[in-house]
Amino acid sequence: MKPPATFFKRFARLAGIVFVGLLLLGIAGWGVLALYYFDHESLALRTGLATAFALASLIAFVGFALPRWRWRVLAVYLVLFAALLSWWSSLAPSNDRDWQPDVAILPYAIIDGDRVTVHNIRNFVYRTETDFTPAYYDKTFDLRKLDGVDLIASYWMGPAIAHIFLSFDFQGGDHLAISIETRKERGEGYSTVKGFFRQYELYYVVADERDVIRLRTNYRKDPPEDVYVYRVNGSAEKGRRVFLQYIEEINALKDRPEWYNTLTTNCTTAIWMHTRINPGHPPLSWKVLASGYVPEYLYEIGRLDSSLPFAALQRRAHVNTRAQAADKAADFSRQIRAGLPGAQLSASP
Repeated sequence: MKPPATFFKRFARLAGIVFVGLLLLGIAGWGVLALYYFDHESLALRTGLATAFALASLIAFVGFALPRWRWRVLAVYLVLFAALLSWWSSLAPSNDRDWQPDVAILPYAIIDGDRVTVHNIRNFVYRTETDFTPAYYDKTFDLRKLDGVDLIASYWMGPAIAHIFLSFDFQGGDHLAISIETRKERGEGYSTVKGFFRQYELYYVVADERDVIRLRTNYRKDPPEDVYVYRVNGSAEKGRRVFLQYIEEINALKDRPEWYNTLTTNCTTAIWMHTRINPGHPPLSWKVLASGYVPEYLYEIGRLDSSLPFAALQRRAHVNTRAQAADKAADFSRQIRAGLPGAQLSASP
């Protein structure tokens, strides 16, 4: 029988080899995808580079399986991967591309005490999802009149995935919706996988609700989307802090573009990051990453109306029928909220 020390030494050595092997597998997968989606190079070049890295990875795996060559092959492969990382890290986001019309204009704001003048608020005239006349306006909002913050969830592929964004409600019936999205170039589509590899710039859609909500309820048909509006519980002070966090990021993106990332900088994780400005912000949860469950998560931690079971609240929050009836009405925001539970932000911090 082998001494315990020898057994544990061999076990640790085997575990180390398995760990390094899994690490190599992860590097190979990431490297192939990073090269395949690399910047704006031609498909032929990207495919060739990805294939070459896949072959290099295969050689590294074979060499790693041979004790005599293991560490020399590993060293060469890691040098190759470091070169790829350096090249990939040199990719810089830009505000100067041939953008799709719906994200071509960057919003920005000027802050003067409690008054925030937002420029380039999107309010397109839609005939279909893809046939529209671009239109923008500027508006000044008084932070002292912020009455509420609504969370909007739009579903199109089952309960686990939703696009989440916020709308800020000001006295007098003014609403400003801000949706965190990808800034796509003309002819470019969205891909969850591409979103991991610096393919899209980050974009904040600052819009009238007749644009960003009505687009989803009235014009998107393939696939159709179901939209829900929930009033978030909280104080006016916390709402103002989150609003100003959004404005600061919007202004920063105008001067310093950033990359969108499917996992770390998407519509829900970015919202969660903005809420961290407030003490007692919602803890990070897997339901933040599985975006469709964000409303349920907020209900569970007391951030949504709790006078109804969540299923009943969700049914009331569904606004498609009301939005389709309101359509181009000037009081679109008021009509879609008819019968919705919720309250104004409290005065307490």
